[in-house]
Amino acid sequence: MYSVPLHVALNDGNFIPVLGFGTTVPEKVPKDEVIKATKIAIDAGFRHFDSAYLYEIEEEVGQAIRSKITDGTVKREDIFYTSKLWSTFHRPELVRTCLEMTLKKTQLDYVDLYIIHFPMSLQPGDKFFPQDKHGKVLADTVDLCDTWEAMEKCKDAGLAKSIGVSNFNRRQLEMILNKSGLKYKPVCNQVECHLYLNQSKMLDYCKSKDITLVAYCTLGSSRDKRWVDQNSPVLLEDPVLCAMAKKYKKTPALIALRYLLQRGIVVLARSFNEKRIKENMQVFEFELSSEDMKILDRLNRNFRYAPAPFGKDHPEYPFSEEF
Repeated sequence: MYSVPLHVALNDGNFIPVLGFGTTVPEKVPKDEVIKATKIAIDAGFRHFDSAYLYEIEEEVGQAIRSKITDGTVKREDIFYTSKLWSTFHRPELVRTCLEMTLKKTQLDYVDLYIIHFPMSLQPGDKFFPQDKHGKVLADTVDLCDTWEAMEKCKDAGLAKSIGVSNFNRRQLEMILNKSGLKYKPVCNQVECHLYLNQSKMLDYCKSKDITLVAYCTLGSSRDKRWVDQNSPVLLEDPVLCAMAKKYKKTPALIALRYLLQRGIVVLARSFNEKRIKENMQVFEFELSSEDMKILDRLNRNFRYAPAPFGKDHPEYPFSEEF
C-alpha cells in the first residue's frame, strides 16, 4: 500500500499537513459562509488552512479558528495557517507591515507559513491592483531578493514559522536560491497544479532543491468569472477521471486529489459544502495503482485555469515559461 503521510517535513525542520483547506471565496459565497466552512473543516479533521491578505477573509478564518481553540477542539499548535504577502507590499520596508495586518485580522500571534503571493511587484497604495488613467496596472521596480530578506526578518522575529513563495517559475526561484547571503531558502512554491496541469518539471526541480510543491486549483476551479474562462473544460467531468472514480468507488474529486498526494505534492482543496468538506478527508483511505497513476499522468495538457491577474505585460509575469 502506498501510504501518504499526514504531514511532510519542510526544509527548515517544520512540518506541513499534506491536505489543506483553501479559503478563497467566490463572489457568490457570503463571507459568513467562510466562518461556517472553516469550523466544519476543523471538525472534519483539517488542520492546514491556506489564506492570503488579498482574499479579504482573514478576519473570518481567524474567528473560526479561534472559536475552535476556545471550545477545546484544537490547540493553536495543531493548526497550520498560511498567509501571503500581497504585491503592493514588496518593498522591504512594507513586508512586515502586511504580515502584521494579517496577524491583527486573524488575531493570531504568528503564521505557520508566509509566502510571496506573486513574483510581480505593484506600486504601493490602498488598491490591490493600482492602475493608471488608461487602466494599465502600475508595476513597481523591486528586487525580489530584497523582499526575501525582509521575509527572512519576519521569520527571525517569530512572526512566521516558515517562509516560501507562490507562482514562481524556475528562473525566479533560482534568483532567490542563488542570492548572496541567503539565510533561509523558500520551504515551498505554491502553484496551480491539477490533472490538466501536472507541473511535472516544476515538481522534479523543487524536489531537487528540497522545496515542497503546494498545489492550488487542484480540482480545476470554481469557475469564478473574475478569473476563469467560462469556456474552459470542466476537469471533474473528464471521462477518464470519471471512469476511474467508478472503478475505485470514489468521487472524481477524491481521485484527482489522491493523484497529487501520491506524487508527493501538498494539496489544497476548497469547498463550502459540508458533505464535500468531510468527503475530502477520505483521500487517505485508498490508493491508486501505479498503472492508474500513469493513465492520469497522460491527462496533462499544460492548461491553466488561473492565469496571473496582472496580465502578460508585467515584466515579471511568471507563466511565460513552461515552469
